Amino acid sequence: MASTDSIISYCNDRLKLASIPDFENAYNGLQIENNGTVTKIAASVDAGLKPLQMAAESGADLLLCHHGLFWSPPLPLVDHNYAKIKAAIDANIAVYSAHIPLDCHPEIGNNALLARALELEVIDHFLDYKGTSIAIICQFKQADRSHLSKQLKALFPKTYSALLYGSAAPERIAILTGSGQSAIPELKAHQVDTLITGELRQQHFNTAQELGLNLYYCGHYATETFGVQALARELAEKFEIEWTFLDQDCTI
Repeated sequence: MASTDSIISYCNDRLKLASIPDFENAYNGLQIENNGTVTKIAASVDAGLKPLQMAAESGADLLLCHHGLFWSPPLPLVDHNYAKIKAAIDANIAVYSAHIPLDCHPEIGNNALLARALELEVIDHFLDYKGTSIAIICQFKQADRSHLSKQLKALFPKTYSALLYGSAAPERIAILTGSGQSAIPELKAHQVDTLITGELRQQHFNTAQELGLNLYYCGHYATETFGVQALARELAEKFEIEWTFLDQDCTI
């Protein structure tokens, strides 16, 4: 058992929440409090109604998530919005969210952990967002992109997709998990023609052809499962409490 305050304080410091900006109206940090103690942590990409119900069933009293409850101006707590808040309060579940801070963290961030899973060395950062670089560039030492394709297919068997119009032997690979479309216009300026991300739009089919890019899009959800698990695992070890990952069959 650990105090909720001590865990939240650790998370805030570890993720540098006070110094890393996020999208307008995105709220990082403690979103719902509980009775003050944590005996089990649940980690989930999203703070949806189903993950909250799963957290309650697992006996967790803290839900760590990447996509939190609050993304827009205040909304009436009715229908599904009310159901989510009620599910958390009824089960005494505190909800903690970290979005961009958990994407760009150099050790337990989604970008860094995906690079590690692919055995890639991070050599640079790019894509400035209000003073913070939110994407990474890795060195690729294999003979050709078929090796990378094989790795990604194994890592994301349900969500792997690719537009392969770039170099067959890329030397630099960019990673921006989740919705990484904003990185595409900056790739060429950083001598990169290969991007690994979560999702694209239809227009990027033409963009890949016209600019000669390799665009791997392997699922917004799937590419952002790394950070919350790493944070939960770290907290469980530090505070000596149990943790679980609430996986959902999301292929988007």
